[in-house]
Amino acid sequence: MIGLPGATLRDEDVRLFRDTRAAGLILYRRNFESPAQLAALLGGLESALGRRLLVATDHEGGRIVMLGRGVTIFPDNLAVGTAGEETFAHREGLIEARELRRLGVDLSLGPVLDVLTERYSPNIGIRSYGKDPKIVSRYGVARIRGMARGGVAACPKHFPGKGHSPLDAHLRLPRIESTWDEMHGTHLPPFLDAIAAGVECVMTSHPVYPNLDPSGVPATFSRLIVENYLRGQVGFRGVIVSDDLEMGAVSETCPIGEAAVRTADAGHDLLLVCHTEPAQRAAASALVDAYRTGRLPWRGLEAAAQRVRKLRESRGPRSEGGTPAPEPEGPPLAMAIATRAVTVVSPGQPGFRRALNERVTVIFPRFSELAPRITIEPEVAQETQYVGDTFARAGIHPETVVVAIEPTPDQIAHAADRAAAADATVLFLYDAHLYASNRALLDAVRARARALAVVLLRDPYDAALLSPQTLGITAYGWRRCQLDAVIARLCH
Repeated sequence: MIGLPGATLRDEDVRLFRDTRAAGLILYRRNFESPAQLAALLGGLESALGRRLLVATDHEGGRIVMLGRGVTIFPDNLAVGTAGEETFAHREGLIEARELRRLGVDLSLGPVLDVLTERYSPNIGIRSYGKDPKIVSRYGVARIRGMARGGVAACPKHFPGKGHSPLDAHLRLPRIESTWDEMHGTHLPPFLDAIAAGVECVMTSHPVYPNLDPSGVPATFSRLIVENYLRGQVGFRGVIVSDDLEMGAVSETCPIGEAAVRTADAGHDLLLVCHTEPAQRAAASALVDAYRTGRLPWRGLEAAAQRVRKLRESRGPRSEGGTPAPEPEGPPLAMAIATRAVTVVSPGQPGFRRALNERVTVIFPRFSELAPRITIEPEVAQETQYVGDTFARAGIHPETVVVAIEPTPDQIAHAADRAAAADATVLFLYDAHLYASNRALLDAVRARARALAVVLLRDPYDAALLSPQTLGITAYGWRRCQLDAVIARLCH
């Protein structure tokens, strides 16, 4: 399964699919401008090839959404888990599947079933349903069943579990020291429950698990973890999908061609090579060479191809269910989840709400700065207008100070000055535990604000940086519904 570089079909894209004979296409933000454009891209490619593809995308909700128009943007999984209503997860799965089917998507690479621990988890965090394996299982399976009802295959990830990974596998190769007993106690149950519920695909993870496979290879290359355990011992008969083989965790181990062969040999059916044509061609060429030399036996290759073929043929027409658009019940459900998920993490001093009736300063990140990398809702990208309009619903008219995602010293000084001039300050804080500039912003504003509320954006780990005198609140993410919900809680 490969990705394409843009939103318009080119002759070289068709040649790439013909030459590699790739089974599927993974869609990213770079491939999507509008539902009509996406339909033209998919229709043109399949018409030129004369065959149906398996079309997938990363559609986790929250931070990870690739096809922003035409779908409901739900809160992150940690918000869903915190909201405490299993039915929410099921309805979300059904709605997202209906919306994705209208856009032509067959397979959603999610949900994340990694379980959080006390250890910080780079790049998992709010993508997880939480720290309790039973909660992760219940909400993950409920969502998977909803997706199946709506006609989209789910692909939970990242087997056997990396909610406690010390590194981001996009960048580096993590090493996880957990034993089989520890994995069975915490990290494997959600995947085993999803398999028992009939999920059609499972995505593996890249970390090295030396106590699961003493050879010390990444799980992606581990026949012991993939073929012997997942396929053999667990008995999973669906499609086993690799994570992207162009990630740093893999590239620091071996070249892409060798990685593709080792991933196939470990027992994977569908290999993801998501971003660059040279890597995609190298992977396809290496697989063919490994077949011709007998390194990859024909029988195993044909069984893998048949599983992918069966998954593709089980899908309905390319686009079904009507004109692409969010389901009417989608936004109200997203708002209900976000509202239930709002959590106070630090009590603060009494009377903060009364102070909001006086002079108010709101310090807010420039989310539009992230637009080249992450789907940003249009309303949130208009930061000053969004803050003004949303607080105005409660009769509050703040001064808004917009700072960079990593604020500069001048921005920090200006924000602190405006906090000192206000009776109440609301600081929307973006990962101060990761970014020294945001930690400096917190410290500077806290030193001068008369009354302070801090809204924790993204991961909730910044709660450890707050004093009891500071009101701390989070909705476990910063999608519009989550920002709306946390502002409503502050103001009422």
